[in-house]
Amino acid sequence: MSTVVYTKNAPDAIGPYTQARVVGGLVFTSGQIAINPESGNVEATDIEGQTHQVCKNLSAVLEAAGSSLDKTVKTVCFLADMGDFAKFNEVYGSYFTGKPARSCVAVKTLPKNVLVEVEVVAEV
Repeated sequence: MSTVVYTKNAPDAIGPYTQARVVGGLVFTSGQIAINPESGNVEATDIEGQTHQVCKNLSAVLEAAGSSLDKTVKTVCFLADMGDFAKFNEVYGSYFTGKPARSCVAVKTLPKNVLVEVEVVAEV
């Protein structure tokens, strides 16, 4: 059995999915992009600003699920340009201090033409 997670402190889903689900002691987040939940818009235009917003969104979803960034065991990161990797990595590392397992790939395009998307699996 799974539990749907929702918080107004992260952006609403922009499609037929939920912010996260808790199953068997783990929380699986949907990919978060740099939408500011207060305005509903992508406000940051650079990779650093977008990565900060993504991490804040993930933190809010995990908190709503009874978890935190510190309990993250795996992330999957999508970059629109692998040339942004070093700058992304610097900001990412300031949030994910527990160094979870990670995959990071470059993709052609992300929703709303953002520069980064990250999804998380964490312990509850």
